[in-house]
Amino acid sequence: MDAIDYKILAVLQEDASLSVAEIGQKVGLSSTPCWKRIQRLEADGVIIRRVALVDQEKIGLGITVFVSIETGDHSQEWLGHFAEMVGAMPEVMEFYRMAGDVDYMLRVIVPDIQGYDTFYKKLIASVPLKNVTSRFAMEKIKSTTSLPIPKPAT
Repeated sequence: MDAIDYKILAVLQEDASLSVAEIGQKVGLSSTPCWKRIQRLEADGVIIRRVALVDQEKIGLGITVFVSIETGDHSQEWLGHFAEMVGAMPEVMEFYRMAGDVDYMLRVIVPDIQGYDTFYKKLIASVPLKNVTSRFAMEKIKSTTSLPIPKPAT
C-alpha cells in the first residue's frame, strides 16, 4: 500500500457514497486508476464493506451498555459455544476477548432498561458465567468509525 491507497481509505471512511470520480479528485487520480485501487483494496480485504451509519437514538435504541464478563471455564469448547451464542445476539455491537481481570467485553445497544433485562436473561441462560457486570453509558462524547490512517513508510 502506498500514500494514495491510504488517502483513498481516509476519503472512503469519511464518505463512502462519493463517486469514484470524486474520490479520485480528492486523492489526485483519474477515475479508472482510482477504481482499480479501490477494487484491489476490497479484494485484499483492506476494505471489508461499505455501509450506511444509522443514528441509534433516532430509531429508538437509546441505551448503550458495556458488559464485562468473567467465566470459570476457559476451554475451547466453552468459548466456541459462547462465541456462537453471543455472536447471534443482534444487540451485541462489539465482542472482545480481553486480557486482565475481565475475560470478555461486549458493547450492547438496546431501546431501554427492559430491553437490556431481556438481553441479560438471554445472555446468562446461554452458557455458565462466573460474573456479569453492566455499565450503562450516560452520554456519548465521541463516536467514530474512522480508523486513524497511518502515514505510509517512505
